[in-house]
Amino acid sequence: MKLQYGKEEIQLPIQDKHVIQILNPKKQKVLLYPENRLKELFKNPINSSSLKDLVNQKKARKVLIIVNDITRPTPYEVILPPLLDELHQIGIKKENIVFMIATGIHRSNSPEEIKKIFGENIFSTYNFINHDCDDPHLKELGNLKSGNKLWVNQIILDSDLIITTGVIVPHYFAGFSGGRKSILPGICGRKTIEGNHANMVHPHALAGNLKGNPVHEEMQEAAEKVGVDFNINVVTNEKHKIVEIVAGELLTSWQQGVEKCRQTYICPIEKKADVVIASAGGYPKDINVYQAQKALDNAYQAVKLGGTIILLAECSEGYGEDTFKRWIEEANSIDDIFHRLNKKFVLGGHKAFGIARVVKEVEVILISSLPPEKVRKLFFIPMENITQALNYVKEKYGEDFQAYILPSGNTVVPQIT
Repeated sequence: MKLQYGKEEIQLPIQDKHVIQILNPKKQKVLLYPENRLKELFKNPINSSSLKDLVNQKKARKVLIIVNDITRPTPYEVILPPLLDELHQIGIKKENIVFMIATGIHRSNSPEEIKKIFGENIFSTYNFINHDCDDPHLKELGNLKSGNKLWVNQIILDSDLIITTGVIVPHYFAGFSGGRKSILPGICGRKTIEGNHANMVHPHALAGNLKGNPVHEEMQEAAEKVGVDFNINVVTNEKHKIVEIVAGELLTSWQQGVEKCRQTYICPIEKKADVVIASAGGYPKDINVYQAQKALDNAYQAVKLGGTIILLAECSEGYGEDTFKRWIEEANSIDDIFHRLNKKFVLGGHKAFGIARVVKEVEVILISSLPPEKVRKLFFIPMENITQALNYVKEKYGEDFQAYILPSGNTVVPQIT
Protein backbone atom coordinates (compact mmCIF):
# COMPACT_ATOMS: atom_id res chain seq x y z
CA MET A 1 0.00 0.00 0.00
CA LYS A 2 1.00 3.64 -0.44
CA LEU A 3 0.92 6.53 2.02
CA GLN A 4 0.72 10.24 1.23
CA TYR A 5 3.86 12.28 1.86
CA GLY A 6 3.85 15.92 0.77
CA LYS A 7 2.71 15.93 -2.85
CA GLU A 8 3.95 12.37 -3.39
CA GLU A 9 3.12 8.82 -2.31
CA ILE A 10 5.46 6.47 -0.45
CA GLN A 11 5.27 2.69 -0.72
CA LEU A 12 4.78 0.99 2.66
CA PRO A 13 6.73 -2.31 2.50
CA ILE A 14 4.90 -4.14 5.29
CA GLN A 15 3.70 -7.76 5.43
CA ASP A 16 0.03 -8.48 6.15
CA LYS A 17 0.92 -10.46 9.31
CA HIS A 18 2.06 -7.21 10.98
CA VAL A 19 -1.16 -5.30 10.23
CA ILE A 20 -4.00 -5.47 12.77
CA GLN A 21 -6.17 -3.10 10.74
CA ILE A 22 -5.91 -0.27 8.23
CA LEU A 23 -7.88 2.55 9.83
CA ASN A 24 -9.46 4.26 6.85
CA PRO A 25 -12.49 6.55 6.83
CA LYS A 26 -15.71 4.58 6.37
CA LYS A 27 -16.79 4.60 2.73
CA GLN A 28 -19.79 6.86 2.18
CA LYS A 29 -21.86 7.45 -0.93
CA VAL A 30 -20.54 10.51 -2.77
CA LEU A 31 -23.14 13.17 -3.61
CA LEU A 32 -23.38 13.17 -7.40
CA TYR A 33 -24.79 16.68 -7.72
CA PRO A 34 -23.83 18.57 -4.53
CA GLU A 35 -24.43 21.95 -6.27
CA ASN A 36 -28.08 20.98 -6.82
CA ARG A 37 -28.42 19.86 -3.22
CA LEU A 38 -27.01 23.22 -2.10
CA LYS A 39 -29.43 25.12 -4.34
CA GLU A 40 -32.30 23.21 -2.71
CA LEU A 41 -30.93 24.09 0.73
CA PHE A 42 -30.96 27.82 -0.13
CA LYS A 43 -34.73 27.46 -0.64
CA ASN A 44 -35.38 24.99 2.22
CA PRO A 45 -32.53 25.28 4.71
CA ILE A 46 -32.15 23.40 8.00
CA ASN A 47 -34.06 25.18 10.80
CA SER A 48 -33.94 28.56 9.02
CA SER A 49 -35.81 30.86 6.65
CA SER A 50 -34.66 30.65 3.02
CA LEU A 51 -31.53 32.63 2.14
CA LYS A 52 -33.71 35.01 0.11
CA ASP A 53 -36.06 35.59 3.04
CA LEU A 54 -33.12 36.18 5.40
CA VAL A 55 -31.68 38.84 3.07
CA ASN A 56 -35.09 40.51 2.76
CA GLN A 57 -35.90 40.32 6.48
CA LYS A 58 -32.58 42.00 7.35
CA LYS A 59 -32.76 44.38 4.37
CA ALA A 60 -29.21 43.20 3.81
CA ARG A 61 -26.96 44.94 1.30
CA LYS A 62 -23.49 44.01 2.51
CA VAL A 63 -22.69 40.31 2.82
CA LEU A 64 -19.70 38.78 4.60
CA ILE A 65 -18.71 35.25 3.58
CA ILE A 66 -16.24 33.64 5.98
CA VAL A 67 -14.02 31.03 4.32
CA ASN A 68 -11.24 28.62 5.32
CA ASP A 69 -7.54 29.21 4.75
CA ILE A 70 -5.18 27.00 2.74
CA THR A 71 -4.55 24.58 5.63
CA ARG A 72 -8.15 23.27 5.45
CA PRO A 73 -8.95 21.87 1.99
CA THR A 74 -12.59 22.81 1.29
CA PRO A 75 -14.41 22.24 -2.04
CA TYR A 76 -15.10 25.91 -2.70
CA GLU A 77 -15.46 25.22 -6.43
CA VAL A 78 -18.72 23.46 -5.45
CA ILE A 79 -19.91 25.76 -2.64
CA LEU A 80 -19.25 29.25 -3.95
CA PRO A 81 -20.65 29.44 -7.52
CA PRO A 82 -24.22 28.46 -6.42
CA LEU A 83 -23.96 30.72 -3.35
CA LEU A 84 -22.81 33.74 -5.36
CA ASP A 85 -25.46 33.09 -8.05
CA GLU A 86 -28.15 32.96 -5.37
CA LEU A 87 -26.96 36.19 -3.73
CA HIS A 88 -26.84 38.00 -7.09
CA GLN A 89 -30.33 36.77 -8.01
CA ILE A 90 -31.59 38.09 -4.67
CA GLY A 91 -30.07 41.45 -5.60
CA ILE A 92 -26.73 41.62 -3.77
CA LYS A 93 -24.11 43.45 -5.83
CA LYS A 94 -20.62 42.00 -6.39
CA GLU A 95 -18.93 44.97 -4.76
CA ASN A 96 -21.03 44.41 -1.61
CA ILE A 97 -19.76 40.86 -1.06
CA VAL A 98 -16.58 40.46 0.99
CA PHE A 99 -14.70 37.23 1.63
CA MET A 100 -12.85 36.99 4.92
CA ILE A 101 -10.25 34.25 5.26
CA ALA A 102 -10.64 32.78 8.76
CA THR A 103 -6.96 32.39 9.55
CA GLY A 104 -7.33 32.24 13.35
CA ILE A 105 -3.68 32.55 14.38
CA HIS A 106 -2.34 31.07 11.13
CA ARG A 107 -0.32 33.22 8.73
CA SER A 108 -2.05 35.24 6.00
CA ASN A 109 -2.63 33.50 2.70
CA SER A 110 -0.75 34.95 -0.29
CA PRO A 111 -2.62 36.16 -3.41
CA GLU A 112 -1.30 33.05 -5.23
CA GLU A 113 -2.71 30.78 -2.52
CA ILE A 114 -6.07 32.58 -2.52
CA LYS A 115 -6.23 32.22 -6.31
CA LYS A 116 -5.45 28.51 -5.96
CA ILE A 117 -8.16 27.94 -3.34
CA PHE A 118 -10.96 29.97 -4.94
CA GLY A 119 -10.06 30.10 -8.63
CA GLU A 120 -8.97 33.00 -10.82
CA ASN A 121 -12.51 34.11 -11.64
CA ILE A 122 -13.75 34.52 -8.03
CA PHE A 123 -10.38 35.90 -6.88
CA SER A 124 -10.38 38.66 -9.51
CA THR A 125 -14.07 39.54 -9.07
CA TYR A 126 -14.45 39.81 -5.30
CA ASN A 127 -12.68 41.42 -2.37
CA PHE A 128 -10.66 38.99 -0.19
CA ILE A 129 -9.33 39.95 3.24
CA ASN A 130 -7.06 37.90 5.49
CA HIS A 131 -8.10 38.06 9.14
CA ASP A 132 -5.33 39.27 11.45
CA CYS A 133 -5.71 38.17 15.08
CA ASP A 134 -3.28 40.92 16.16
CA ASP A 135 -5.10 43.75 14.35
CA PRO A 136 -5.29 46.71 16.79
CA HIS A 137 -8.78 47.58 15.49
CA LEU A 138 -10.56 44.40 16.63
CA LYS A 139 -13.97 44.95 18.21
CA GLU A 140 -14.76 43.83 21.76
CA LEU A 141 -18.21 42.27 22.15
CA GLY A 142 -18.12 41.84 25.93
CA ASN A 143 -17.38 38.79 28.08
CA LEU A 144 -18.17 35.16 27.41
CA LYS A 145 -19.48 33.03 30.31
CA SER A 146 -15.94 31.94 31.18
CA GLY A 147 -14.88 35.58 31.63
CA ASN A 148 -12.93 35.40 28.35
CA LYS A 149 -13.29 38.70 26.43
CA LEU A 150 -14.69 38.30 22.91
CA TRP A 151 -12.48 40.24 20.48
CA VAL A 152 -13.57 39.85 16.88
CA ASN A 153 -12.74 41.32 13.47
CA GLN A 154 -14.54 44.64 13.15
CA ILE A 155 -15.73 43.75 9.62
CA ILE A 156 -18.77 42.14 11.27
CA LEU A 157 -19.99 45.65 12.19
CA ASP A 158 -19.98 46.61 8.53
CA SER A 159 -21.87 43.48 7.42
CA ASP A 160 -25.65 43.07 7.19
CA LEU A 161 -25.52 39.30 6.65
CA ILE A 162 -22.86 36.84 7.86
CA ILE A 163 -22.43 33.48 6.12
CA THR A 164 -20.00 30.88 7.46
CA THR A 165 -18.58 28.11 5.28
CA GLY A 166 -16.26 25.20 5.92
CA VAL A 167 -15.57 21.52 6.19
CA ILE A 168 -16.36 19.26 9.14
CA VAL A 169 -13.61 16.91 10.33
CA PRO A 170 -12.71 15.64 13.81
CA HIS A 171 -10.64 18.22 15.70
CA TYR A 172 -8.18 17.17 18.37
CA PHE A 173 -9.62 19.32 21.17
CA ALA A 174 -12.69 21.13 19.77
CA GLY A 175 -14.34 17.79 18.99
CA PHE A 176 -15.08 18.67 15.36
CA SER A 177 -14.20 21.52 13.01
CA GLY A 178 -16.74 23.52 11.01
CA GLY A 179 -19.74 25.56 12.15
CA ARG A 180 -18.82 27.86 15.02
CA LYS A 181 -15.06 27.52 14.37
CA SER A 182 -15.43 30.01 11.49
CA ILE A 183 -15.90 32.64 14.23
CA LEU A 184 -13.78 31.34 17.11
CA PRO A 185 -10.90 30.91 16.36
CA GLY A 186 -11.50 31.96 12.71
CA ILE A 187 -11.97 35.73 13.01
CA CYS A 188 -11.23 36.38 16.70
CA GLY A 189 -8.38 38.17 18.46
CA ARG A 190 -5.32 36.34 19.78
CA LYS A 191 -6.30 36.84 23.46
CA THR A 192 -9.79 35.41 22.85
CA ILE A 193 -8.37 32.41 21.00
CA GLU A 194 -5.80 31.83 23.75
CA GLY A 195 -8.47 32.01 26.45
CA ASN A 196 -10.56 29.46 24.56
CA HIS A 197 -7.75 27.10 23.60
CA ALA A 198 -6.40 27.09 27.18
CA ASN A 199 -9.24 24.64 27.85
CA MET A 200 -7.57 22.04 25.61
CA VAL A 201 -6.09 20.54 28.81
CA HIS A 202 -9.65 19.68 29.98
CA PRO A 203 -10.31 15.89 30.01
CA HIS A 204 -13.40 16.30 27.76
CA ALA A 205 -11.58 18.40 25.14
CA LEU A 206 -10.99 15.49 22.79
CA ALA A 207 -11.29 14.63 19.11
CA GLY A 208 -14.83 13.49 18.32
CA ASN A 209 -16.26 14.63 21.68
CA LEU A 210 -18.66 17.56 22.18
CA LYS A 211 -20.29 16.52 25.47
CA GLY A 212 -18.99 18.67 28.33
CA ASN A 213 -16.27 20.00 26.03
CA PRO A 214 -15.57 23.58 27.22
CA VAL A 215 -13.66 24.51 24.05
CA HIS A 216 -16.63 23.65 21.82
CA GLU A 217 -19.21 25.22 24.15
CA GLU A 218 -17.41 28.57 24.21
CA MET A 219 -16.89 28.53 20.44
CA GLN A 220 -20.63 28.10 20.00
CA GLU A 221 -21.36 30.88 22.50
CA ALA A 222 -19.02 33.25 20.59
CA ALA A 223 -20.66 32.45 17.25
CA GLU A 224 -24.11 33.16 18.72
CA LYS A 225 -22.88 36.45 20.18
CA VAL A 226 -21.50 37.53 16.79
CA GLY A 227 -24.76 36.50 15.10
CA VAL A 228 -24.13 34.16 12.18
CA ASP A 229 -27.08 34.28 9.78
CA PHE A 230 -26.43 31.26 7.59
CA ASN A 231 -24.01 28.35 7.64
CA ILE A 232 -22.79 26.07 4.83
CA ASN A 233 -20.68 23.04 5.76
CA VAL A 234 -19.57 19.95 3.91
CA VAL A 235 -18.26 16.55 4.94
CA THR A 236 -15.80 15.12 2.43
CA ASN A 237 -14.17 11.73 2.04
CA GLU A 238 -10.40 11.25 1.95
CA LYS A 239 -10.40 12.13 -1.76
CA HIS A 240 -12.12 15.46 -0.94
CA LYS A 241 -15.39 14.35 -2.60
CA ILE A 242 -18.52 15.59 -0.86
CA VAL A 243 -20.53 12.97 1.07
CA GLU A 244 -22.76 15.46 2.89
CA ILE A 245 -23.67 19.10 2.47
CA VAL A 246 -25.65 21.03 5.07
CA ALA A 247 -26.92 24.62 5.13
CA GLY A 248 -29.12 26.73 7.37
CA GLU A 249 -29.12 27.81 11.01
CA LEU A 250 -25.56 27.56 12.34
CA LEU A 251 -25.87 25.04 15.19
CA THR A 252 -28.49 22.63 13.81
CA SER A 253 -27.06 22.51 10.28
CA TRP A 254 -23.56 21.89 11.69
CA GLN A 255 -24.82 19.19 14.09
CA GLN A 256 -26.40 17.35 11.16
CA GLY A 257 -23.06 17.45 9.35
CA VAL A 258 -21.25 16.30 12.51
CA GLU A 259 -23.32 13.10 12.59
CA LYS A 260 -22.20 12.19 9.06
CA CYS A 261 -18.62 13.12 9.97
CA ARG A 262 -18.79 10.88 13.05
CA GLN A 263 -19.98 7.93 10.95
CA THR A 264 -17.16 8.57 8.45
CA TYR A 265 -14.08 9.41 10.52
CA ILE A 266 -14.45 7.89 14.00
CA CYS A 267 -12.89 4.44 13.67
CA PRO A 268 -13.70 1.85 16.37
CA ILE A 269 -10.83 -0.38 17.57
CA GLU A 270 -10.88 -3.24 20.11
CA LYS A 271 -7.35 -2.85 21.50
CA LYS A 272 -4.26 -0.66 21.31
CA ALA A 273 -1.10 -1.71 19.46
CA ASP A 274 2.66 -1.53 20.03
CA VAL A 275 3.06 0.33 16.75
CA VAL A 276 0.97 2.84 14.78
CA ILE A 277 2.14 3.92 11.31
CA ALA A 278 0.47 7.21 10.38
CA SER A 279 0.59 9.59 7.44
CA ALA A 280 -0.64 13.12 8.11
CA GLY A 281 -2.42 12.79 4.75
CA GLY A 282 0.02 14.61 2.44
CA TYR A 283 0.05 18.26 1.39
CA PRO A 284 -1.28 20.62 2.77
CA LYS A 285 -2.00 18.57 5.91
CA ASP A 286 1.73 17.95 6.36
CA ILE A 287 2.86 21.41 5.20
CA ASN A 288 4.53 21.92 8.61
CA VAL A 289 4.85 20.26 12.02
CA TYR A 290 2.15 22.57 13.42
CA GLN A 291 -0.43 21.01 11.06
CA ALA A 292 0.93 17.45 11.14
CA GLN A 293 0.61 17.36 14.95
CA LYS A 294 -3.10 16.47 14.53
CA ALA A 295 -2.08 13.11 13.02
CA LEU A 296 0.20 12.47 15.98
CA ASP A 297 -2.67 13.10 18.38
CA ASN A 298 -4.97 10.72 16.50
CA ALA A 299 -2.30 8.00 16.22
CA TYR A 300 -1.79 8.31 19.99
CA GLN A 301 -5.37 7.07 20.55
CA ALA A 302 -4.41 3.67 19.08
CA VAL A 303 -0.94 3.06 20.56
CA LYS A 304 -0.05 1.31 23.82
CA LEU A 305 1.71 3.19 26.61
CA GLY A 306 5.43 3.03 25.78
CA GLY A 307 4.64 2.06 22.17
CA THR A 308 5.94 3.61 18.94
CA ILE A 309 4.31 5.95 16.44
CA ILE A 310 5.89 6.21 12.99
CA LEU A 311 4.74 9.52 11.49
CA LEU A 312 5.15 10.43 7.82
CA ALA A 313 4.92 14.19 7.33
CA GLU A 314 7.07 16.10 4.85
CA CYS A 315 6.90 19.47 6.73
CA SER A 316 8.21 21.45 3.73
CA GLU A 317 7.60 24.70 5.67
CA GLY A 318 9.45 23.49 8.77
CA TYR A 319 7.91 23.86 12.21
CA GLY A 320 5.25 26.36 11.12
CA GLU A 321 3.78 29.03 13.40
CA ASP A 322 6.39 31.30 15.10
CA THR A 323 5.43 30.84 18.77
CA PHE A 324 5.31 27.07 18.37
CA LYS A 325 8.74 27.20 16.70
CA ARG A 326 10.16 29.29 19.56
CA TRP A 327 8.77 26.98 22.27
CA ILE A 328 10.27 23.93 20.56
CA GLU A 329 13.64 25.60 20.01
CA GLU A 330 13.81 26.89 23.60
CA ALA A 331 12.78 23.64 25.34
CA ASN A 332 15.57 21.45 26.71
CA SER A 333 13.18 18.81 28.02
CA ILE A 334 9.56 17.71 27.69
CA ASP A 335 8.91 19.04 31.20
CA ASP A 336 10.07 22.52 30.11
CA ILE A 337 7.02 22.66 27.83
CA PHE A 338 4.63 21.46 30.57
CA HIS A 339 5.97 24.02 33.05
CA ARG A 340 5.78 26.81 30.48
CA LEU A 341 2.15 26.08 29.56
CA ASN A 342 1.10 25.71 33.21
CA LYS A 343 2.66 29.11 33.91
CA LYS A 344 0.88 30.86 31.02
CA PHE A 345 -1.20 29.49 28.19
CA VAL A 346 0.07 30.85 24.87
CA LEU A 347 -1.25 30.02 21.42
CA GLY A 348 1.30 28.19 19.36
CA GLY A 349 2.71 26.92 22.65
CA HIS A 350 -0.44 24.78 22.85
CA LYS A 351 0.81 22.72 19.89
CA ALA A 352 4.15 22.19 21.63
CA PHE A 353 2.12 20.97 24.64
CA GLY A 354 0.14 18.65 22.32
CA ILE A 355 3.40 17.07 21.17
CA ALA A 356 4.89 16.98 24.69
CA ARG A 357 1.98 15.07 26.20
CA VAL A 358 2.32 12.40 23.48
CA VAL A 359 6.11 12.00 23.63
CA LYS A 360 5.95 11.76 27.44
CA GLU A 361 3.96 8.52 27.01
CA VAL A 362 5.15 7.01 23.69
CA GLU A 363 8.07 7.06 21.26
CA VAL A 364 7.70 8.98 18.00
CA ILE A 365 9.70 8.36 14.82
CA LEU A 366 9.40 11.15 12.24
CA ILE A 367 10.07 10.70 8.53
CA SER A 368 10.21 14.21 7.08
CA SER A 369 12.30 16.68 5.09
CA LEU A 370 13.47 18.35 8.34
CA PRO A 371 17.16 18.19 9.30
CA PRO A 372 17.75 15.49 12.00
CA GLU A 373 18.65 18.06 14.67
CA LYS A 374 15.29 19.83 14.17
CA VAL A 375 13.49 16.49 14.55
CA ARG A 376 15.35 15.75 17.79
CA LYS A 377 14.32 19.17 19.17
CA LEU A 378 10.73 17.90 18.88
CA PHE A 379 11.76 14.93 21.09
CA PHE A 380 11.19 12.67 18.07
CA ILE A 381 13.57 10.14 16.52
CA PRO A 382 14.57 11.17 12.98
CA MET A 383 14.67 8.46 10.33
CA GLU A 384 15.37 8.74 6.63
CA ASN A 385 12.75 6.36 5.28
CA ILE A 386 9.98 3.94 6.15
CA THR A 387 12.17 0.84 5.70
CA GLN A 388 14.57 2.08 8.37
CA ALA A 389 11.63 2.72 10.72
CA LEU A 390 10.13 -0.74 10.11
CA ASN A 391 13.47 -2.44 10.76
CA TYR A 392 13.71 -0.47 14.01
CA VAL A 393 10.28 -1.59 15.30
CA LYS A 394 10.95 -5.18 14.16
CA GLU A 395 14.10 -5.19 16.28
CA LYS A 396 12.34 -3.53 19.24
CA TYR A 397 9.08 -5.56 19.29
CA GLY A 398 10.18 -8.75 17.52
CA GLU A 399 9.44 -10.39 14.19
CA ASP A 400 5.72 -10.63 15.03
CA PHE A 401 5.13 -6.94 15.90
CA GLN A 402 1.57 -5.73 15.38
CA ALA A 403 0.59 -2.32 13.96
CA TYR A 404 -2.34 -0.17 13.00
CA ILE A 405 -1.96 1.84 9.81
CA LEU A 406 -3.52 5.30 9.69
CA PRO A 407 -3.30 6.63 6.09
CA SER A 408 -5.37 9.78 6.84
CA GLY A 409 -3.91 10.56 10.23
CA ASN A 410 -5.09 14.17 10.38
CA THR A 411 -8.75 13.21 10.05
CA VAL A 412 -9.34 9.62 11.24
CA VAL A 413 -9.81 9.17 14.98
CA PRO A 414 -9.36 5.66 16.43
CA GLN A 415 -11.67 5.06 19.38
CA ILE A 416 -11.60 2.08 21.77
CA THR A 417 -15.02 0.38 21.77
